Amino acid sequence: MEANGKGPQSFPELKNDTFLRAAWGEKTDYTPVWCMRQAGRYLPEFRETRAAQDFFSTCRSPEACCELTLQALGMEVTMVPGKGPSFPEPLREEQDLEHLRDPAGVVSELSYVFQAITLTRQQLAGRVPLIGFAGAPWTLMTYMIEGGSSSTMAQAKRWLYQRPQASHQLLRILTDAVVPYLIGQVVAGAQALQLFESHAGHLGPQLFNMFALPYIRDVAKRVKAGVQKAGLAPVPMIIFAKDGHFALEELAQSGYEVVGLDWTVAPKKARDLVGKMVTLQGNLDPCALYASEEEIGQLAQQMLDDFGPQRYIANLGHGLYPDMDPEHVGAFVDAVHRHSRLLRKN
Repeated sequence: MEANGKGPQSFPELKNDTFLRAAWGEKTDYTPVWCMRQAGRYLPEFRETRAAQDFFSTCRSPEACCELTLQALGMEVTMVPGKGPSFPEPLREEQDLEHLRDPAGVVSELSYVFQAITLTRQQLAGRVPLIGFAGAPWTLMTYMIEGGSSSTMAQAKRWLYQRPQASHQLLRILTDAVVPYLIGQVVAGAQALQLFESHAGHLGPQLFNMFALPYIRDVAKRVKAGVQKAGLAPVPMIIFAKDGHFALEELAQSGYEVVGLDWTVAPKKARDLVGKMVTLQGNLDPCALYASEEEIGQLAQQMLDDFGPQRYIANLGHGLYPDMDPEHVGAFVDAVHRHSRLLRKN
């Protein structure tokens, strides 16, 4: 597996591995923190640059990760302002699956993404690790059938009930696309990977266990095998299933080092459910960043107290919104670093 024809790269030495050590479950001096959906969405100086049109805007949000994969499979996509990716010709019948491109071609179709990852890793100069992303098969399937976002996912779920075999066929195709895409990101320089199951909450436990979980597991297993086969060191993998609180125990045993949580889950309950063998990530309500900087500090402190000092990565329970004040994001990060050091002293 070679993302850009050169094989494994040589990269600057990593100077700050706290996030990676927390992901692997090792002890850290403070709690690492990052925010999903970063500069391309909310930093004014980023939105004004050309970069906002290409790599960063396409790889920083779950919707755009989904869009990339589906474009590589031959789906036409347009970006609708305020709505996200839209597919003018969604899948309607089982025979529509025959028109999809071979998932084996994903790597060559997305070579520009891998080149951008390599460039980013070089330019980071070891300051922080670089995280790669992809949408999970069920979430990708919803876009292909709904034609974009949906409040009910009724069309996609109709397939699960009326066309279970075709649904599994499509989910296998998507898994076959996601796996080389993620392995290619590691070859190109990604040091951790996050799989987004953004639409987990539209499934109940039964449908989730049948149509989402097996493919989430398969992605982890096959990506790890592929990274090893490429002769690369293993990278920690994060599964983030939004509104998937009903499946936390299953997700903790699905082959990922980290389970991301949205803000609807109580940290102590989550820890009781997943045990001590995985790292948890999350889960401040993104809208808490509209609060005063003082209150953001208090909320971050409470969250850290609830999760405890180890096997934990601080984050929001979903992505940043475009109108959020960068100063408030900074206050959140500072509060996490400050209070987590105090926690360890006590």
